[in-house]
This record gives sequence, structure tokens and C-alpha cells, in this order.
Amino acid sequence: MNTILIRPGLDSLVSDVGDITARRLGPRRTAFAVGDLLRPRLVTLDLLTPQEREGAPDKYVSHVLHASDDFSIVAVVWRPGQGTVIHDHVSWCAFGVISGIEHETLYRDMGDHLVEIGQAANMPGEASGFAPPGDIHKVINVSDEVGVSVHVYGADVSRLGSSVRRVYDLPVR
Repeated sequence: MNTILIRPGLDSLVSDVGDITARRLGPRRTAFAVGDLLRPRLVTLDLLTPQEREGAPDKYVSHVLHASDDFSIVAVVWRPGQGTVIHDHVSWCAFGVISGIEHETLYRDMGDHLVEIGQAANMPGEASGFAPPGDIHKVINVSDEVGVSVHVYGADVSRLGSSVRRVYDLPVR
């Protein structure tokens, strides 16, 4: 027997993101518009079940909540200290932090090495967006609590398998 999982607010989020993507604003403007849309909606963890919000002991976990040709909505759960490798993305992205503190380090690719160009501590209630090029980063949950964030990508991540375009193994100078 299949159980239908109710995710409060997801239907309206999908509809509102769809309205933004239908405007064909371009990648950067779309990412910022979706980030603005996410910001007031980050007050609840109801998009995930209690079990999903636990995460996993060995790495962060992504839950695809919606996927279509134009965009995907993914919830990411990070236990304290969990993070990503240095990577970039296949498309524009907007994200919002529900809990935890996502420490983000940004990089520029210099061909044979990376240069750190900035850092940000993304706190609960904060949202932003970015688009390639210029989206090389790594993210770590630096808080003592499980972090949950919502990411919206301008691609069908269920078909692609991931939002990551490339993982960087270059030295950082």
C-alpha cells in the first residue's frame, strides 16, 4: 500500500517557483527572484518528516521534493560538521536555510588552482541565489544542530542524478 506524503506548503511553493521560471528572466535574475520567494517561507520544518530531518551519520542527505524540466526543489539535511566537496552546479540555484548554520566558502577557478574569494555564514531564515559561472563553493554545517535547507535548481535533478556539474580537486592558493 502506497502512503501519500503530505508536505505542507510544497504545492504553493512549486506553483510560485513555476510562475517565476515561466517569466524567463535569465539564470541570475531567476535565482535571486526564487531566493526572495523562499525567504519568508523558511519558518517551518514541515516539508520533511521527522525521520527525514534526522539526516545520516556519514554524509549530508538530499531529498528531492519536486522535479520537472524547469526546476527541482530539494531539501538538504546536514548533521553538525557535514559538508560538501568543492563543486559547481549545472544550473542556477536558490537556497534558504531553515535550521543550522551553512558556512559557505566561494572560489574562483584560475585554471591550475583555485583562489578563495569569499565566505558567508548562512543563518536560519536567510536565502540567496547564484548562477554559473561564479558558483564554485563548498558548504559545511558549522552549528551544533542538524541543519536543514531548501534548494531550488533550474534543472531536473531527478533525471540528472545531482545538481553538481563538476567537483574540483585543484589546490587552493
